[in-house]
Amino acid sequence: QLHLVQSEGGSVQNGGSLRLSCAASGYTTSRYCMGWFREVPGKEREGVAAIYTDGGRIKYADSMKDRFTISQDIDAHTLFLQMDGLKPDDTGMYYCAARKVRLPSGGTCNTHPDDYAYWGQGTQVTVSS
Repeated sequence: QLHLVQSEGGSVQNGGSLRLSCAASGYTTSRYCMGWFREVPGKEREGVAAIYTDGGRIKYADSMKDRFTISQDIDAHTLFLQMDGLKPDDTGMYYCAARKVRLPSGGTCNTHPDDYAYWGQGTQVTVSS
């Protein structure tokens, strides 16, 4: 059973930056898609980005690539999300998640929340204008 524990979020002003982390434990294989998702007011949970633990291939959701950067520390089993140029519309709950999968050669993870089985507890990000 994979267990994900997220760092605290934070509050920043418009244009600020935050870095979220997500520590994983209970790995049974080296092949997971790990992703970041968010719930902002008025919208359903949406994907931000995902990364494959075996090789590091990355997939960003449309419109997320310019200001968000996903990365991982494989040895520390930790996932990161660097968020720059934050806007008030980015305010919401951010979640890390994982799914056990073996991708084909060159394949990338998707960012569909319904496909992910393991979830962190969520962390609040607030961006003030």
